[in-house]
Amino acid sequence: MKSNILIVEDHELTRFGLKTAFESCDFLGEIYEAESAEKSLDIVAQNTVDIIVMDLGLPGMNGIEATRRIKEINKEIKIVILTSHNDDQEVLNSLKAGANAYCSKEINPKRLVQVIQSVLDGAAWFDPSISHVVLSAATKVQDSLAGKPERDYGLTSRETQILKLITEGYSNIEIANELFVSINTTKAHVASILQKLEVDDRLQAALKALKERLV
Repeated sequence: MKSNILIVEDHELTRFGLKTAFESCDFLGEIYEAESAEKSLDIVAQNTVDIIVMDLGLPGMNGIEATRRIKEINKEIKIVILTSHNDDQEVLNSLKAGANAYCSKEINPKRLVQVIQSVLDGAAWFDPSISHVVLSAATKVQDSLAGKPERDYGLTSRETQILKLITEGYSNIEIANELFVSINTTKAHVASILQKLEVDDRLQAALKALKERLV
């Protein structure tokens, strides 16, 4: 079954480039376009949308607020943030609003397609360049806490190693290649990590790991 995608971007040339990249994807169906957050809300209300590529620097309502409102309408819609900014607060606010992925606009189109496919499959992803932003912001919030983890989640040394790679934006395939293990072994470890941390997805696991100093 194909997934419908919505591109929310105020620059026509960028929208065209994204649409062209997505048209060759056999796992994508309808490709909707919106030049503003307000129009994206209308499209979501009137059509079946499975995933959204959301620019943050939109005229009027920004992408963060649009993300929050769309998640209120339908929390099952996946949202991939695409932006040229890596501002600390902007990153955190995007994640708090419910974004499933956070990508730099400099990302290779083929890589973006891979991110979209993985997010549709239930994964979360954020550009490795912002892992330090999230860690820095999380550290500021947790300055009053001791350096040790708040709680022992019973992670094995291998699981802790994999959790660190998750916080750095590695996909399952990249983790498998990095550690010289099979993709099935990697998936089993990731599933165990999510269960032990009591979270639903990789993004929540990464944020919990950073905030509670698990890695």
